[in-house]
Amino acid sequence: MRFAPPPGPLRTLALATLTNTVGTGLWLAGGALYLTRDVGLAPTSVGAGLTVAGLVGLTASVPLGGLADRWDPRTLRAALQVGQALAAAAYLLVDSLATFLVVAVPEALLAAGNLAVRAALVAAVGGPTGRVHAFATLRAVANLGISAGTALAGFALAVDTHRAYQVLVVGNAATYLLSAALLMRLPPQAPGGAPRRAAGGARRGGPLRDGWFLAVSGASAVLGTHVTVLVLVVPLWTVGRAGAPPPVVSAVLLINTILTVLLAVRLSRGADTAAPAARKLRRAGLVLAAACPLYAVTAGLPVFPAVALLLVATAVWTVGDLWHGAAGAGLAYDLAPPGAIGAYQGADGLLAGLAQALGRGLLTLLVLGGGGAGWLVLGGLFAVVGLAAPALARRAVASRPVPEPTGTGQPVAPG
Repeated sequence: MRFAPPPGPLRTLALATLTNTVGTGLWLAGGALYLTRDVGLAPTSVGAGLTVAGLVGLTASVPLGGLADRWDPRTLRAALQVGQALAAAAYLLVDSLATFLVVAVPEALLAAGNLAVRAALVAAVGGPTGRVHAFATLRAVANLGISAGTALAGFALAVDTHRAYQVLVVGNAATYLLSAALLMRLPPQAPGGAPRRAAGGARRGGPLRDGWFLAVSGASAVLGTHVTVLVLVVPLWTVGRAGAPPPVVSAVLLINTILTVLLAVRLSRGADTAAPAARKLRRAGLVLAAACPLYAVTAGLPVFPAVALLLVATAVWTVGDLWHGAAGAGLAYDLAPPGAIGAYQGADGLLAGLAQALGRGLLTLLVLGGGGAGWLVLGGLFAVVGLAAPALARRAVASRPVPEPTGTGQPVAPG
């Protein structure tokens, strides 16, 4: 199995992604400890500050995604990453809750906007028939990068000194700069992933007034809360309800990482257009639903069978996770007008971000408060949303505006 893309733009983009996500892993593993143990902020202040910054940051998704429809997304993303490097380095100056917010809010705005621009850049590099494949490839690469960054952060956390935490912060900032330099090795990309003349058929008012697109994207966002379940709810359930020792949490997350690297590209096949992508989204919802009772049963088992079932449930969960990722990308790309790829990816990211923000509290309360019944309710929600996806996608396709006529006077056939 070849993990690296063949030489060309996708390989360059993969190297930039790998570099950037090593920094992501550094910050995910050590950022909270730096802010609490080294800076001295209260954990509740850090959590509240990150929540506020994250919600404010979502407002940048659609505007910056829209810029990628008018400017070269390669250059725009590189510029955003330079800005993120400055914001990441500015955490060295944080010494109070006020300065933390002054740094965290701009950093969140840049991060949210960068996700939309990245989606537009992936569309430009992959083209209409290769963008979902490119998305899946970069997801596998990102998992490798985050894992490497998390492992490297372990050295700083083990030393647990002021200088070690400073090195961690600087290392995160440096990965943004290196990633931006790699991005500039790409050839210039057409704005929006398509020539300007193909922009016909865009809905007036943009993606936030495209009701059926928002319905499909909203369904994908609900299923996308599986990320919160895996990284927040499952670890708490594993230790608190299943009675497994804490190291099992690492094993659970490692299973997810390994399967993502091995299967992300393979399970993304056949999601390039709306109809098959919607069917894959339905399949994802049903698989995620099937994993929920497996997690629920672990609360009543002895430790060793519980651990084995936790790993099996996570493997099933990861298959649903990967099908959802490919299907969600395929739908967001194919339902967007050719000249508004970036803006529509921004709207899709906005809904996904809102679902994640709301899901952290709601899903924790549902599953940890409701126990096995909570898992069953969650599984039912995933199944219903997944089953509704094909019908929503059909309505979204049918509601697309008629494309502008070509120079020959004949209408352009819908994609």
